[in-house]
Amino acid sequence: MLISPLLKHPGAYVDGQWDRDGEQSFRVRDPATGQVLAELPDHGGHGAKRAADAATRCMRHDAMSLDNRRAMLKAIAQLHDDHRDELARIITMENGKPYAEAQGEVAYAAGFYRQAARHMGVLEPATLDERPRDCLWTVHRRPAGVAALITPWNFPLAMMAKKLAGALGAGCAVVMKPAEQTPLSMIALMQLIDETLELPAGLINLVLGEPQAISDAWFAHPAVRIVSFTGSTEVGQRLIAASAANVKRLALELGGNAPFVVFDDANLDRAADELMPNKFRCSGQTCVCTNRVLVQQRVMETFARKVAERVAKLKVGHGMDEGVAVGPLIDRAGWDKVHAHVSDALARGATLVQGEPAERPAENFGAFYPPTVLLGLTPAMRIAHEETFGPVIALGGFHDEADLIAQANDTIHGLAAYVFTADAGRAARVAAQLHFGHVGLNTGVGPTPEAPFGGMKQSGFGREGGAEGLLEFTEIQTTAAGK
Repeated sequence: MLISPLLKHPGAYVDGQWDRDGEQSFRVRDPATGQVLAELPDHGGHGAKRAADAATRCMRHDAMSLDNRRAMLKAIAQLHDDHRDELARIITMENGKPYAEAQGEVAYAAGFYRQAARHMGVLEPATLDERPRDCLWTVHRRPAGVAALITPWNFPLAMMAKKLAGALGAGCAVVMKPAEQTPLSMIALMQLIDETLELPAGLINLVLGEPQAISDAWFAHPAVRIVSFTGSTEVGQRLIAASAANVKRLALELGGNAPFVVFDDANLDRAADELMPNKFRCSGQTCVCTNRVLVQQRVMETFARKVAERVAKLKVGHGMDEGVAVGPLIDRAGWDKVHAHVSDALARGATLVQGEPAERPAENFGAFYPPTVLLGLTPAMRIAHEETFGPVIALGGFHDEADLIAQANDTIHGLAAYVFTADAGRAARVAAQLHFGHVGLNTGVGPTPEAPFGGMKQSGFGREGGAEGLLEFTEIQTTAAGK
């Protein structure tokens, strides 16, 4: 079991109380070793309904002022700062990512609470200058209702922060469910919040367990008015269908298929350096990491060599070990998908530039996949159209801007893209034609708390971060006051 001063209460947090009782139980394991870190209760649909009932009562009786919400958000951000190292250790143990990356995730998560606090002014009522029909018209941003937050395992603290900061700032009471693989970091944060902040009972509720029964309960609950989900496009599509019966609002961040574009005038060393953290963060298991590297033909050979040299230096191992850059995949199913993509690409003519044959893990843990570089990506390969979610770089060529735009946009997804060129005019032209919600120009950085982030096409809708992340959890109400 994982021993931590932040894990005194291995269970749910509902209506201001810790709850270790569940319909069933499940185990959380270290994905590198299989060590059992915790055995937790699965609260199922009944527990999910109880949490939504508690949130409903809280919204009815315990509305918080903008100033109080701002102070609460700042305090939660400070908890991240004060306990960064232990929160990061928990993330590494349950997720597998290198410890330095986990420390960065804690800081990243804190940024969303700070940014939400900074933007609270957008929630102030706005009075129209005009007086139509001889009335005073005021536009209000009201809380949307109880907000249900469902997050994946790849950024267990930060993915929830993106949603929780916006929902709390907007004045919503919250029910939330972290992924079954990585619930411990959110349990730890809830312990800190419970011990440090005096919040109304039912304002923040944490439920654990298998997702289907929990999400079904929240979609059926009349007070849950918005569901914010990050995960695969396939699950997002099912949630869209489920939302119809009670006309619930959705905010969805779904799958990605990010192109990383290198023109022949780009600084190739800079592009290769930026590609490394972009691609291999969380062992390539992020929705915004590069899935396809598209390189102008004239510099393909040179760029491939530079990339292979850097990849060869990456150390694979347990995230708590010194110098490790690439940890395990989350489970054997993730390993199988990555290996299937590599095998398919090789069978269809790709060349293995860097990497070695990978041995399938015997158990559902220890799924280490060697960082791999493939040359000769074509549209016929699975890796060109499916999200790989692993430490594989696949390089394909293009001839000119028109060819590049066609290849880059040839995907149902539209989450993130990256473009490297020395020509500022070209960068602007290409960005304007790319159908992706986030475009990095001469940088491989992904989203930041200060700016809105979200997808286009089948990568979802809605935005997290910036002022937009707050507005996502509000409803507009207009009042007209006569004389």
